[in-house]
Amino acid sequence: MHTRTIGPFTVSALGLGCMSMSWGYGAADDATSERLLQEALDAGYTFLDTAAMYGMGHNESLIGRALGHRRGEFTLASKCGIARGEDGNLSVNGRPEVLRRTCEQSLRNLQTEVIDLYYLHRLDPQVPVEESVGVLARLVDEGKVRSIGLSEVSSETLRRAHAVHPITAVQSEYSLWARTPERRMLATCRELGVGFVPFSPLGRGFLTGRAQDITHLEEGDIRTNVCRPRFEPDNFATNQRLLQPFGEIAAEQGCSMAQMALAWVLEREEGTLVPIPGTKHPEYMRENAAAGNIRLDAAVVARLDGLINDRTVKGERYNAQLMASIDSEKD
Repeated sequence: MHTRTIGPFTVSALGLGCMSMSWGYGAADDATSERLLQEALDAGYTFLDTAAMYGMGHNESLIGRALGHRRGEFTLASKCGIARGEDGNLSVNGRPEVLRRTCEQSLRNLQTEVIDLYYLHRLDPQVPVEESVGVLARLVDEGKVRSIGLSEVSSETLRRAHAVHPITAVQSEYSLWARTPERRMLATCRELGVGFVPFSPLGRGFLTGRAQDITHLEEGDIRTNVCRPRFEPDNFATNQRLLQPFGEIAAEQGCSMAQMALAWVLEREEGTLVPIPGTKHPEYMRENAAAGNIRLDAAVVARLDGLINDRTVKGERYNAQLMASIDSEKD
């Protein structure tokens, strides 16, 4: 797999999102996940993405257990800022003491002395971003974190954070069917020299052609609740009509739909983005890795742009409550 740069790091053009091995898309098997992680490094992945909230420490512990002895072979990203409160419920919490405590626990779980890229997972509306980034900057000074990132923030928040401490990367959902970063964030990242890391570049499985509507998804799958709107039966039926022409274009290119969706992301922003498709299936990990070798010409990219975009897809990407809580662009 060819490489790209994110701040000071040289990483594989495709990273590996690790969330689904612990949380989000139904049950996963630890033995299979540990094998997948080993095989991912062997396949050329050198950028792994996790978070404290993925299984409430389970995902980080899984990575530490499986890859602690190979720590020097990959760039490690994790996230803080979503914590379990005294009532047992998860909530956004950007208070400095909570972020520091989360980091200390993550280092233990990951069996590492330093996290390469540490994101603020979500902006806490009760805590100025300057305070949250300030404690992350102190963690950098202490050698516990190498660089700082932000996840799902607006351009205004990025600018405020960047004024406190250089931000290495912003992570947000971006794919053919999730184009919000094109409104402003991608341009702001270019201006400030900040890397951009698309998560869910396969549209939460939709762009693979394998996803089903919520009536067929297993318990614990986030597409049945927080990511529900586009997988509601009526919306899904409308969206699914896009897949036949999408599949025909993939066949013309001699690749799978998943590979073409990833190749589209890899072409954006003059080839500077590092998408992090996630999976708990070793065979899909290998399939995704091959997307790095696919090149789409301008005419194919234009056809894909016109076929699947914010205007042709029906439904919001999150439920109303979560959409309201995201630090989004003001216009």
